[in-house]
This record gives sequence, C-alpha cells and structure tokens, in this order.
Amino acid sequence: MLFQDDELHPRPQLARPGWTNLSGPWQFAFDDEDVGLNQDWLNRPEVFDRTINVPFPPESPASGIGDTAPHRVVWYRRTFKVTAEDNQRCLLHFGAVDYQAQVWVNGYLVAQHEGGHTPFEADISQVLRRDNSEQVVVVRAFDQPFDLTQPRGKQYWEKEPRRIWYHRTTGIWQPVWLELVGQIYITEIRWTPDLNRGLLGLQVRLNQVPSKPLNLHLRLSVDSVLLADDIYLFDSLEVRRKIALETHELTMSRERVLWSPEFPNLIEATIQLREGSQTLDEVYSYAGLRSVGFANGRFLLNGRPYYIRSVLEQGYWPESHLAAPNEAALRREVELAKELGFNCIRIHQKVEDPRFLYWCDRLGLMVWGEMANAYVFSDIAVERLIREWLEVVRRDYSHPSIVTWVPLNESWGVPGLEHDPAQQSYIRALYNVTHAVDNTRPVIGNDGWEHVASDVWGIHDYALDGESIRERYGTAEAVERTLRDIQPHYRSLAVAGAHHNGEPIMLTECGGISFAPQLGTAWWGYATVGDEATFLAKYDDLISAIADCPTITGFCYTQLTDTGQETNGLVRADRTFKLDPQAIREITRRPSRSMPGEILDNIQTVTEITSFQQGGV
Repeated sequence: MLFQDDELHPRPQLARPGWTNLSGPWQFAFDDEDVGLNQDWLNRPEVFDRTINVPFPPESPASGIGDTAPHRVVWYRRTFKVTAEDNQRCLLHFGAVDYQAQVWVNGYLVAQHEGGHTPFEADISQVLRRDNSEQVVVVRAFDQPFDLTQPRGKQYWEKEPRRIWYHRTTGIWQPVWLELVGQIYITEIRWTPDLNRGLLGLQVRLNQVPSKPLNLHLRLSVDSVLLADDIYLFDSLEVRRKIALETHELTMSRERVLWSPEFPNLIEATIQLREGSQTLDEVYSYAGLRSVGFANGRFLLNGRPYYIRSVLEQGYWPESHLAAPNEAALRREVELAKELGFNCIRIHQKVEDPRFLYWCDRLGLMVWGEMANAYVFSDIAVERLIREWLEVVRRDYSHPSIVTWVPLNESWGVPGLEHDPAQQSYIRALYNVTHAVDNTRPVIGNDGWEHVASDVWGIHDYALDGESIRERYGTAEAVERTLRDIQPHYRSLAVAGAHHNGEPIMLTECGGISFAPQLGTAWWGYATVGDEATFLAKYDDLISAIADCPTITGFCYTQLTDTGQETNGLVRADRTFKLDPQAIREITRRPSRSMPGEILDNIQTVTEITSFQQGGV
C-alpha cells in the first residue's frame, strides 16, 4: 500500500504492499586509506567501529556521526531477515547513494551504481540464505571530495562551506528498502496525459518477457468516480495503451478532474499483472491529468496562460543536510510554500526525494526539476551529467507537479559557454536529449543567462529596487534592450546565434533579501534589512514591480528557507516563520499585468487540500 503504518512508500508512483524499511542503525566505518577491499572488510565486521542512522549522511548530526571532514570512502553494514518463498524474488532498493556505490549481500556483489542522486536496485534472490538465518548487506560508497567532474550541486569541496555552498553529502542519503515480488513483475510505469484527445497514456514495463501472454488489469478513479476498468494483453517486455477518459465527470468540470495547484486532482490507479485468475504482481500508482507548454510569450497550464509564482528551494536541513529529517518534513516544506502564496517551487541544484514530489502532486505545487551540476567542463563531466540526468528524467517523468526541466544552472560546469562551440553544443545536447525522452514539458538548457536553447528565458536578476525592474522589463522595448545590453550579473543573456523568439520571460531568481542576520556571524545575502516592516516594504516593492511588468510571466524568489550561512530565507532554517506569513502571502499573490484575467480567489487552503483519502492497494 502507499502508506504502511503511516509511513509513505519511498517510491509512491510504484508502490507495493508489504515493503520492508531498512533505514535505521547500520554499522559504519571510514576508509580514508581505501584499504577495505584489499583487507577484505566484507568479512570483517569488527572494522565497522561506528553506528550510523541511515539514511542520513555521515556529515550530518542526525546520522550520529556528524563528521564534516573529507572522507572519500565509507562502508556500511547491517543484517536483516527476510522470508522469501521459492517462487519469489527479493529486491533491494536504494533511493540514492552519493557518489559511487558497490553493494554485497552475503558476500556476493549484487549491484554497482554511479550517480549520487538517482535510485538503483538489486535482485538478491539468488544469494539469500534459505535457512532463516540473518542476511548481511554491505555497502561501499566512494565520493571524491575534490573531483569537480562529479555532479554535486551545492556540496562544497572544502571542509567548511562558504558563500552559497554547503557541507557535502556522502554515501546513503535516501531510503533503503526491500520488496518481495514474483518471478515476473512490473519494473516501471509511465503516465502521459493527452488533454486534447481526452486520453491518458500508460506505459508498463516488466523485468522479463513473459513466456506466455498475461493480462494487465487496470482500474482508474478520481474522487471515488471510476474512470476506467480495463484488461490488456501483455505478451512483450512492455505495453503501451491510450486510455479514453471521455466520461461525463471529465467533461463536466475541469475542477473535478484536471490537475493544477488550485485543484490538485489525482487519478488513482491499481494495476495487477495476472495469469488467468492468479495475480502475479499488484502495484498502486497515480497520475495527474494536465498539460504544460508555452505560446505567445505565456506559460500554459492545461491550455491556458498561467502566472508562475515560485520560490527557490535548497532542500537542506541543519540536522540532516540534503536528506530530510523525516517524511513529515517533506510535506511541511510544500505546505510552507503554499502558505506563503507560491504556486511553484524551484528545486535548486538537487534532485529531490520522490516523496517530496508526491506531496507536491498531492497538495498542489508545481515544480521546476533541476539537476545538481558539476563544476568543470570535460568529456568525463559531460558523460557523467548526461547519464545521471537521463536517470532523473526517467524517474520523475510521471509526476504531474513537474512542469519544467532545468539540466544546467548559471553556466555551472561550462565556464566558457559564451565563446566555446563545444560547450554550446553540450547545452544544445542537454536540451535536445531531454526533449527526446520527454517532449511533454518545457526545457531550459541553461537557466539564468547565456541562453543557447530554451523554451523559457529564465533570467537571474537581483535588482534590489522596483524601479530598476520596471526599467528593464516594463515594456517590450525595455526587454529587448535588457536582453541586448544590460546583462544582469555582467553575463550575456544569450550567446551568439541565440535569439529570443517570443518564449516566455521569467525572473527565475530574484530578491535574495537577508532579514537581520546577527552581527559577527558568517552570512550571505544580496541585501540586508533589520526589521520586519522594512523587509515587507522591500519585498512588496520588488514583487509589485515584477507584477507590473506585462512582459514577465513569472518569477522565482530567493529563497524559501535560511540555509547554512545564507540568511535570505522567508523562513528560518528550523522552518519557523520570520515574518507574518499572511503579509508575505498577500504580496506574493499580487495580480500581474501579464495575466489580466487571472483568477486569484479560488486557491484552496492547506487544510482543504490535505483532506484526502490515502489511496493504496
């Protein structure tokens, strides 16, 4: 089921009942000399001289280790029991291990994975001990602190973070769990809505080609209204179907069926793989019926112009760093953004936990999905980022909340982008390969400046007075001059050969006002104010100016929470409010001149949107 003992499944869009959580205490050891393989640490439990609380990285206090010094090799060990029948397979899942992982079960190597932000699994059926004794899992993680070709995002390579960088995240930092399945089972589900034709695309993949035709039984419902109850023949590795949803409920009311931040309707799905009357596999999933795109300089949601009110999300907690302290904290992050009036959140230099995306789907918050970037340009850096980015897009393809993909930010990893044809080709490749695997969402090749290929022109402009914003973006002529001449942050907004052709323009980073940092402490912000009234006046000045510009179709304010030495959050690092949230909300929701017909009075409260039935199998 989706929830087990009030705990959300680590992979909410492909959830099975009876999964086993392996998070919690593990044995742990640093291997600074990298001798563990040669000295056979696999068979030496005595070398694991510490205990770590998985899935928190060893740099974090929540892990029980709290050591922020560089450690390039770490080892984990734990025992577990599992009872698998002869006709069952046992799958061992890892949400994310940073950066390279090797996994052994009972001394057998069962998995190797490179990429610190994406999941992997191992079928451990053949190496399990069948005498009901304890099983042993050992993980070795290699994370070179000074290798800047690794996609690392905001993880700083020195011991102490500074400016906009934070402590590293090494090793396991997302959930670990077990699932028992049959010999043939569902490995992947993809949902592709098609609003124009009233269809929902479904793609289901199996672990192997069935030896005989099987049946796939699908039930879809919205708010207890049955939309589909279909059976499909399954005789290959995957099946693709277009499910007709032209029901009375669908055509009667967009608010009852379509997904949006105002009405986050989800289509609940139960999928069974059957051989005759026998159920071979059963999973719970869900989809959102919505479309995103752009036309005539406007961002479109469900075919209509939609104004983006976004906030930057670092996804970092003092006690647990990039790993959330618990699942409730992920939900609370979404609630905070909505309470402050935002309809969108930009995950910044991080690939977020699927449970966070679940709450965005469920509660109604759009997401800009971004990749954690490397810091140098080389063939290895290109290969690493593209490979991992494709895993990200594949993992998160079906989340209705994700409305835009951002593989690169502010030319990180491409320092010579403006003049180097090779780096420009890299951006075009990222843009094109993202569209090749997901052509349902806009893509920004490089957000902030130096645009090469982008469906939305995201501009990072930290002007600190409203008048400057109006001068730069108040008219079409002003925007043309800004794109050509002004260059916020002294960076060209377009490289040679790239031209703005009517794509939506958004200030995808702005603001960054630091509210009263304590004197004498290390902090980072773009401006500082000392009291609440001054902050609200400055915030109102900026947001009102952005809303006054008919050429701007959305913004992203920096940022939601204080993070480390960055004190420019709207809430503190402990997620308590610095300022009156209602006052912030009223400013955030200023009507925009670019959307004169925008409806602002149909936003449901957090209480209303969280009153839902927890679906599951």
